Amino acid sequence: MVKIINSKPEDFLYQQVADRIEQLIRQESLKTGDKLLSVRMLSKEQGISMSTAFQAYAQLEARGLIEARPKSGYYVRLHPKKLPLPRVTKPEPVEQEISLSEMIMSVFKDLASEEVIQFSVGAPSLELLPAAKLNKSVLHALRESKFHGLNYEHIQGNPALRHQVAKLAFNWSGNITSEEVVITAGCMEAIVMCLRAVTKPGDTVAVESPTYFGILQALESLGLKALEIPTCPEWGPELNFLEDALQQFSIAACVFVPNFNNPLGSCMPDEHKRQLVQMLAKHSVPLIEDDIYGEMYFGEHRPKTCKTYDTEGWVMQCGSFSKSLAPGYRVGWALPGKWTKQVVHNKLITSVSGTTLTQAAIAHFLENGRYELHLKRLRKALHVQCLRYLQAIHTHFPPDIHITRPEGGFVLWIELPERVNAFELYQRARQRGISFAPGQIFSTQGKSYGNCMRISFGRPFDAEMERGIEILGKLIRSHLI
Repeated sequence: MVKIINSKPEDFLYQQVADRIEQLIRQESLKTGDKLLSVRMLSKEQGISMSTAFQAYAQLEARGLIEARPKSGYYVRLHPKKLPLPRVTKPEPVEQEISLSEMIMSVFKDLASEEVIQFSVGAPSLELLPAAKLNKSVLHALRESKFHGLNYEHIQGNPALRHQVAKLAFNWSGNITSEEVVITAGCMEAIVMCLRAVTKPGDTVAVESPTYFGILQALESLGLKALEIPTCPEWGPELNFLEDALQQFSIAACVFVPNFNNPLGSCMPDEHKRQLVQMLAKHSVPLIEDDIYGEMYFGEHRPKTCKTYDTEGWVMQCGSFSKSLAPGYRVGWALPGKWTKQVVHNKLITSVSGTTLTQAAIAHFLENGRYELHLKRLRKALHVQCLRYLQAIHTHFPPDIHITRPEGGFVLWIELPERVNAFELYQRARQRGISFAPGQIFSTQGKSYGNCMRISFGRPFDAEMERGIEILGKLIRSHLI
């Protein structure tokens, strides 16, 4: 950082320091996501008092140029100029048959290809995951296993792992015992097991609009209909619309992603979660809560869950370690409330039990306190990546777009000008070695999101990712000619 000459009275020196740092940010000498000097180091380098250094940072925070992160320091944030949020789409209030498989398969057929710039995968890059420490836990599990991990695991899951999952509930103010936990092969199996416990073919299930395409595929596979609930990019599903729908339709269950929804990144305020739980309990409608992204928050505190406010067992919470720790281990869980016995039975007749070795390894990883240390680093990395992807999109995409500003998770939702067809854009981008998720796959009413796209920021931002965003920007502009 350039030394600042003290040419003003001390009362105004903090302003001079703030102005100079702002200039470095505007010139991109300091880039989005860069960590600034600590208050102590800024004071020492610039020859100013600690109080003046703190005031300078406070001034930059007020201008929206930097942000303080608890126990981490100050970071350059996104340029204060903000593009508008995507609009709330009003899907038709009809029970909809589902058929999206062909389009989804075409988008994700090259999921593991290293030759494709992947903006379509809503998960962290493998380089952000603690492979070496997980390997140690796997070796420990092998050494300690009486049968070398070859035996069937308990139907409900590894007891030590269930105990650790129950302890995680403390983070969202939950009070869970290990007997309430059912270990599954990832979050999607948990959701399917819960759906099978509370629905039958032909039933209607309320979902957010847009929602994760995997949820729509699960409904389709079970012969269920989807009723889409308008969802705000900031606050989540519109509860007034849901209240009316509960009066108008026979809704067997709801499947919502309250914390950092995929694809919007929206996060329901805690009070909205409380209202939702009370509303559904009044109508005796179970809520299947997908909380797979809840630990991926950028703020100071983990958001609460709907399960936090569940006093009668109507909330069936589902989660997984796939998005935070080990996608390939396929370890998730369900907290099925009053349907625990049914979910355990569904697990038995579907897959008997989960993988023995990976459950034991993750249990050991959590027992040693490694998970929370890993999460702290992962959250910081994802926050920086989110800001840098946003900055690149601001730079390379046309100015008349709408984009979300999530406070957690992995994804950005972009609303393009109406005359852009996102799936056609995807096909052209794929020819250039770039993949993203077109908006059509996130709704049974694909036309509602035909000009939208989801971009994942799970991979660290580098020259290749910026090149991919630049190419996408050019392709979008060519659609507008």
